[in-house]
Amino acid sequence: MKKNNLVEHMAICAGISKVSAQIALEAFLEATSKSLQNGNKVSLTGFGTWSVYERSARIGRNPKTNEPLAITAKNTVKFKASSQLLDKLQS
Repeated sequence: MKKNNLVEHMAICAGISKVSAQIALEAFLEATSKSLQNGNKVSLTGFGTWSVYERSARIGRNPKTNEPLAITAKNTVKFKASSQLLDKLQS
């Protein structure tokens, strides 16, 4: 599902205009991004939790030359699905 499809689905389910649904989705994405940038978790009960974790530095290999390659540490986002969401996927 692409963003436009999600906006359309939200508008139909909520009985609002596509413009209002787009604004709501943009606000959700902005709030989620800012919270994660500040190092906070974002939890939606019944759906899941997003959190930031630091991937540590490591040594990798260049697949073409097989030479060692230093990979720097970086922050990334982890998503853990709730048990309710996992149950819906199984039915």
